[in-house]
Amino acid sequence: MEDVIFGVAFVAIVEGLVLALAPFRIGDILRKLDEIPLDTRRLIGLGVAAVGVSIVWFLRG
Repeated sequence: MEDVIFGVAFVAIVEGLVLALAPFRIGDILRKLDEIPLDTRRLIGLGVAAVGVSIVWFLRG
């Protein structure tokens, strides 16, 4: 459970830094993401999730 809380906290830190350091870029990024087809976004999300799981699995052995 501690790992889950750590993961959520880490995501919150990264998201907070993005919003704090580049708030004007968020709109541009969202508009560009809207141009990508839904299926492609879904595949990108699944790929990133798979990479994340692989990294955690490797580190936790």
